[in-house]
Amino acid sequence: MKKLVLTGAAGRLSSYLREPLTQLCDALVSTDIVDDIGTLYEGETYIKGDLANMDDMMRVLEGADMVVHMGAYADEGPFEKLLGPNFIGAYNIWEAAHRHGLKRVVYASSIHAVGMHAKTDFIDTNVPHRPDTFYGLAKCFAEDLGSLYWDKHGLESVHMRILSCAQVNNPRALGSWLSYDDLIQLVTRCIDAPTTGFSVVYGVSNNDRAPVDNSQASFLGYRPKDNAEQFAAEVLAKADPADPQDVGDVCHGGPFASVALGNSGVASMNIVDDAKKT
Repeated sequence: MKKLVLTGAAGRLSSYLREPLTQLCDALVSTDIVDDIGTLYEGETYIKGDLANMDDMMRVLEGADMVVHMGAYADEGPFEKLLGPNFIGAYNIWEAAHRHGLKRVVYASSIHAVGMHAKTDFIDTNVPHRPDTFYGLAKCFAEDLGSLYWDKHGLESVHMRILSCAQVNNPRALGSWLSYDDLIQLVTRCIDAPTTGFSVVYGVSNNDRAPVDNSQASFLGYRPKDNAEQFAAEVLAKADPADPQDVGDVCHGGPFASVALGNSGVASMNIVDDAKKT
């Protein structure tokens, strides 16, 4: 394609996507609210922009074929803090994409859109929304927005419900891990699939303990290769026993399921910042 846009380009996950995405298009436009994102790859340009500002998003998406929308406030917080980047920002992306005639939005949704479902339920992509936080509620909003814009405007979208894309250092991650290589494959398949309509796919690697069913999204061609079981012995040896009375242990949303609304879910997750450096 000629032009691809990546939002949230300063984020940890996007740091692994930027270089591969330059191989899929003539021009990659990366955008975020920071002043710069370091050294740019060949074919990549950077435009500073605020998701909550429609004029910014209209400027960034002009002439694009598709947008990979990774940008958001990436944690639970007060509703007012998420309103701009996560709710209004999603609307601005879809509306700007529609006005500019883009083919597809590839969206970083989250397991937190369905995080209050029990882990013992092997949920598929058709399971009803059951958000665990305001953050998860924003993901539900964007998924419904994608469905609406497909039905009303014919704007395709794929919603990647990412489980946990970070180093495996806790028992939950043995099922929820999405490796960076599998993330790259997932985004690539969401881009190069001939047609998608409105679709949902779980962002998870080929883990023995994966708690979700991706069979409904098989048509995308996403076939993850990595498996978190390689970390199981070390992780389980260091972990405390699971508490069957703790919703954080028994629900898909993990710590997000157990925190009070508006409180950080990331704070207790010990996420290692291993962003790729340019």
